[in-house]
Amino acid sequence: MTTASAPGKIILFGEHAVVYGRPAIAVPVRHVRATAEVQPLEAQPRGVIRIESHQIDLSGWMDALDPNHPIRRIVELTLLEVGASDFPALSVDIRSTIPVAGGLGSGAAVSVAVARALSQQLGKPLPNERVNALAFEIEKIHHGNPSGIDNTVVTYDCPVYFRRGQPVGSFPVGKPLTLLVGDTGLSASTATAVEGVRVRWERDRQTFEAIFDSIGVTVDRAREAIVRGENQRLGPLMDHNQELLEAMGVSAPELRRLVWAAREAGARGAKLSGAGGGGNMLALVDETSVDAVAVALRAAGAVSVFPTVVS
Repeated sequence: MTTASAPGKIILFGEHAVVYGRPAIAVPVRHVRATAEVQPLEAQPRGVIRIESHQIDLSGWMDALDPNHPIRRIVELTLLEVGASDFPALSVDIRSTIPVAGGLGSGAAVSVAVARALSQQLGKPLPNERVNALAFEIEKIHHGNPSGIDNTVVTYDCPVYFRRGQPVGSFPVGKPLTLLVGDTGLSASTATAVEGVRVRWERDRQTFEAIFDSIGVTVDRAREAIVRGENQRLGPLMDHNQELLEAMGVSAPELRRLVWAAREAGARGAKLSGAGGGGNMLALVDETSVDAVAVALRAAGAVSVFPTVVS
């Protein structure tokens, strides 16, 4: 039996603009994880695979799944990558504590965990760059036109400065950051949100390119502040990024309510994280504000609130 896991992720700065070539910063969320367990199946024909995914109530033989089902595809791509054409029957058991369609990288984490566990079980463990490439192919099924940031930060499990088409760049964290993640409880389709931005960009490219440029500047200032440990600079930058996302049309009343509740309770800054339209927001807090902000988020309608530390 082989087990592998992968963390969730949050985007600190730069969502949506990253699809258009601007930088973004994302960090792993280790409080939630996806885990894949692969083991032989007794008394079954060679080459068959049974899939169990408890979070989405999936149980059955892989060949019965739609050819474009994300789990089937990551299994098939992994088998192709390692050159496995004849192998004992296997079961792939997937468990995840990452909310689906919440902007926390659930799909990417499942893909990474499955690719790692399956390749290790077959005796040909894949390096991170190949796991990342396979997971990116599955992100295309989930999100249509993904930036690649989700699979990258989940694969490498470290803070990432990401620009589409350029090498992955991590960076040091000068001083730990404490964030509270608040879940609206609303599912949010990244593919739908990304397509909505594309349509609005096509209608008014000048305005949207200016928004994307402003977000890019904000991302670079945020990275500089994080590296220097100047965390007090990050709150206003988060608030500004939220204003730009609002102008882009990707927020929602539920997200705005949580963002304002966090700020009123003492958060240094707050913004949505991910596609918008639902999903999660995050607030930058310190020791004196963390409890009050958590209480305020729950009172404002968050269905769950949990901390994560970036270090």
